[in-house]
Amino acid sequence: MKIRKMGMVGCGLMGRGIVEVCARADYDVLVTTSGDESLERGLAAIEASLTRAVEKGRATAEEKKAAMSRITGTVSIEDFKECDLVIESVNEDLELKRRIFLSLDKVCQAHTILATNTSCLSVMDIASATRRPDRVLGVHFFNPVPFMKLIELVKTFTTSEETMVVGRAFAESLGKVVIMTTDSPGFIVVRLVMPFVLGAIRLYESGVATKEEIDLAITLGLNYPTGPLSLCDFIGLDTILSIATAMYQELGDAQYAPPVVLKRLVAAGHLGRKTSKGFYYYK
Repeated sequence: MKIRKMGMVGCGLMGRGIVEVCARADYDVLVTTSGDESLERGLAAIEASLTRAVEKGRATAEEKKAAMSRITGTVSIEDFKECDLVIESVNEDLELKRRIFLSLDKVCQAHTILATNTSCLSVMDIASATRRPDRVLGVHFFNPVPFMKLIELVKTFTTSEETMVVGRAFAESLGKVVIMTTDSPGFIVVRLVMPFVLGAIRLYESGVATKEEIDLAITLGLNYPTGPLSLCDFIGLDTILSIATAMYQELGDAQYAPPVVLKRLVAAGHLGRKTSKGFYYYK
């Protein structure tokens, strides 16, 4: 099976990044989100990202125009019936994802593969909302999607080998490097990085060091490109909280328990860069 037309459910930070890389890889992409306003914002952000790519010499004006011509927006899930592959990238809310997959399963043709970009939730729990669990897999991209080379391809107990072969071929056609993982909480990367960033938050919470000192300790002491608290602000503190909560509930391991200060920052609306304030303040 060859993917010709793909669909994207969600046009937030991750969703629009996936749309961009797929359009630049010559796929026709249909994208939907919760309403006209959020769809317009998402499409505008994709065009702005492509404009920056042209300005920095990573793409030509012709390539930008061609990519934008391959992207179509819609607010109707019914329009996804002609897609060969549909990827979902919405909030890390299991019931929301299950509702989306239930709707897609009713609309899409029998051959269509359904994929989730979840970073921590059970792909099997999402797939069980459909009548095609053999054609459901995880395709976990990393942020920012146009620059990060990795994709985690997630196989459940029911995902067919054919689906995995098609999924891998699709991911590699985007110029990505694929690693395979089973359907385990957090897969590989998030399973490893969450104790690290949550530990940094607890260290800050305990008063051992300032946020600046913690981040400097990692960037200068370990030569990491960014510190753990800056990384949390970049990802989004609400996203960190959702992932930590889901993994703690699934694994029951105290190292994944959300720190109190993280909960308080999210409750205050301090979500990181997207709200201009998190652990740090941004202009």
